[in-house]
Amino acid sequence: MEDTPAPTRKRRSGGRAGLASRRGTAAIEQMPWRLPLNIDRPTEPLPEEGMARMHDATMRILEEIGIEFLHPDAVKILREAGCTVNSENVRMDRDLVMHYVGLAPDHFTLTPRNPDKTITIGKGHILFGNVSSPPNYWDLEIGSKVSGNREQCRNLLKLTQYFNCIHFAGGYPVEPVDIHASVRHLDVLYDKLTLTDKVMHAYSLGPERVEDVVEMVRIAGGLSHEEFEASPRMYTNINSTSPLKHDWPMLDGWMRLARRRQGLVVTPFTLAGAMAPVTMAGAVAQSLAEGLAAVVLAQIISPGVPCVIGTFTSNVDMKSGAPAFGTPEYMRATQMTGQMARYYRLPMRSSGVCAANVPDGQAMWETEHSLWAAIQSGTNMVYHAAGWLEGGLIASPEKFIMDCEVLQQMQRYLEPEICDTSDDGLALDAIEEVGPNGHFFGTQHTQDRYTTAFYQPFLSDWKNYEAWEVAGGVWTAERAHTMYKRILADFEEPPMDEGIREELQSFVAKRKEEGGAPTDF
Repeated sequence: MEDTPAPTRKRRSGGRAGLASRRGTAAIEQMPWRLPLNIDRPTEPLPEEGMARMHDATMRILEEIGIEFLHPDAVKILREAGCTVNSENVRMDRDLVMHYVGLAPDHFTLTPRNPDKTITIGKGHILFGNVSSPPNYWDLEIGSKVSGNREQCRNLLKLTQYFNCIHFAGGYPVEPVDIHASVRHLDVLYDKLTLTDKVMHAYSLGPERVEDVVEMVRIAGGLSHEEFEASPRMYTNINSTSPLKHDWPMLDGWMRLARRRQGLVVTPFTLAGAMAPVTMAGAVAQSLAEGLAAVVLAQIISPGVPCVIGTFTSNVDMKSGAPAFGTPEYMRATQMTGQMARYYRLPMRSSGVCAANVPDGQAMWETEHSLWAAIQSGTNMVYHAAGWLEGGLIASPEKFIMDCEVLQQMQRYLEPEICDTSDDGLALDAIEEVGPNGHFFGTQHTQDRYTTAFYQPFLSDWKNYEAWEVAGGVWTAERAHTMYKRILADFEEPPMDEGIREELQSFVAKRKEEGGAPTDF
């Protein structure tokens, strides 16, 4: 991928100034909706002895050091289940841990308001979600980092709905800071539920936000409370406060959704050298302990509730302290976590992340390293797969579209048809027909397959330099910006029953009148 051109680069008529005139000129052909299977054998960097030592270290953290649970109800539940409690510090015997972790399913489904967009977590699937939670926004037209607003959030949600390679709608694709925090969740969830029909996420930030999201997802699906709880319809993701701590608001949401039997994802944020040991194996062991402790709590509350163990283990730049992503260490930590997730028979979440500040070459190689680590590790849910910049502080529509090109190529890579060794695939008749002196363009074998034989990009430009320059010399991020504007212009909301829409509007209005959710904990 090319770097985004510097602002001082001489502009041709095809550069940024020509974006508006070219809008709508190129169709966007994308792959159909599908749930890709990861057919590759996972990379397992730990030998058998290394796995045993990693497991033992994880269990020793839980048994000998303990995890702090900053929620009295969680502490009470864990004490009654047989854990050793000293104030907020909870220690867990390894037999108890393995018993409760063993109750969690190795796969499950999440059914959104459109059942055609039901997804399976686990069972070999690798699924991708949008960027979530950056407070800032960047696009090529603005040209600088700005605080996110509702319009930008809505536009990124439209991309989430539009692209078939995005399977679930994670957190807010950018925080709309122009909406007061007490009611932000109400407005954004209304936007998410009307602009998309994919699986929903709830932030575990206290009881009011979780209960509001639960009710809005239930209403949007036209479900009774019994139907809502009969199978998972949504999910939450919590992060431990590394090192070795789970805080009150996230635990509260975790426990509420465990009782409602919804999807639960726990992702410790362990940056080696800062919130975890500087060695990657030590950071992974700490991350596993923090994650498994939350899984144990969920299984005590609701045996068999679906849980996913996540990894966000990377390293910091030891010169500046800034987070680094898409590094060799990040890749190995993700692979190690995947190996251990299979040991514990839990689905796994990782991320498509980078530390770059704009959608340039660095952004793409770091993100692609992260995405390849997801494939190599056997990840089932990939968070932040499209649109993430600056270590999660910026969301960008150009980066979103550039990432979707990569995601489609990776999904094509995973299709088993590429490795077809049937008679048709081996094509011996065609090889005999052409012999040593011909070419394959005109053979019937080629004619029958040429339209579907190879991946066709929607963003990559395969023209040679001269043809590219004649066409305007448009750089990758500029092409992505043009596509972004086209998608917005042509976007159609997924259908929703008007009665359901009105019920959602009434719920939002009522909760706003009641004051929404508190902004302190």
